[in-house]
Amino acid sequence: MPISRSSALYLASDPLFFQHRSRGYHPERPERLAAAQRGVDRIATEGARLVALPPRDATDAEIGRVHDAAYLAELHRLDGSYAALDADTYLAPASVAAALRAAGGALALVDALLAADPDGAAPRQGIALLRPPGHHATRNQGMGFCLLNNVAVAAAGALAGGLSRVAIVDWDVHHGNGTQDIFWRDGRVLFVSLHEAPLYPGTGTTREVGDGPGHGDIVNVPLPAAADDPVYRLAFEEVVLPALRRFQPELVLISAGFDGHARDPLASMELTEVGYGWMGQALREIADASAGGRVGVLLEGGYDLTALEQSVAATLRGVLGWPVATPEGPVGAAHREAVEAAKRALDGAGAAPAATPERNTSATT
Repeated sequence: MPISRSSALYLASDPLFFQHRSRGYHPERPERLAAAQRGVDRIATEGARLVALPPRDATDAEIGRVHDAAYLAELHRLDGSYAALDADTYLAPASVAAALRAAGGALALVDALLAADPDGAAPRQGIALLRPPGHHATRNQGMGFCLLNNVAVAAAGALAGGLSRVAIVDWDVHHGNGTQDIFWRDGRVLFVSLHEAPLYPGTGTTREVGDGPGHGDIVNVPLPAAADDPVYRLAFEEVVLPALRRFQPELVLISAGFDGHARDPLASMELTEVGYGWMGQALREIADASAGGRVGVLLEGGYDLTALEQSVAATLRGVLGWPVATPEGPVGAAHREAVEAAKRALDGAGAAPAATPERNTSATT
């Protein structure tokens, strides 16, 4: 059945996010937010109706669903000052306020997507343009440019709101170690990560499949450098989409980093707008099948401004069900074997013991 086409989109953002700025140059900079906003604006000029969500802060109780109280207390202690959580992760005077607002923006998006809509007129898709990003933040530690784990806060909010199954697909070029850490033993969240390997933070092997109630609900697809659109399509068709169909999520959240783009300076992948658009549409089809079309896109990485703008626009075209191109081309032996290894891990997750991930803190994101 052809995917239905949507014309309305929720948008969560806030000027406060521009105030999270390092004293010197840092790749995670406010200009990223402006570039992502230009990508959203492109969609508006092409016919999408944007529905802005009122900004709000996440409460300590909402954050406490996924982060330890001691870590949150430390962030509050550092509020208003310049500091560093590690060599990569800075705090400016407004950073903690921005992080609380970003986590609140993720929650606002989920709340809007889950709200009752008797007339069927409200958007079923949305994007949250958030800074600082979040997917590296674990329960008790910020790292890799991230302070609070926005997508984890959003997923936990959806579960608290009554859902039973939430899927997070993380296509940032770096493994979403923080999100994996938070939901490692949960069982209600399917976490799927496609990422370059080896690369910061050093986690995300195929053997990392979750534990306890979450065993089998962690799916990692580590890919060698130079993976392009056809490689990601193969990974989706062989691993990601089968895992999602099996899980039948009631909400699909995308940890949407765009540093896998061929232009990005921090990695070595070869994705283009074609790949992002196709992946966005594939996830919309999953959402149509089991989640009432509900897809939330949350900004993570992406450090080339042109690529970021173009890739955000392409992703939203796909998520809205607009026409997108299908990646075509050969897949080399190394990339094909990487996908096959992830597929074997997915198929055998019920029989193999879960590996405990070991994080490499010496790498740079």
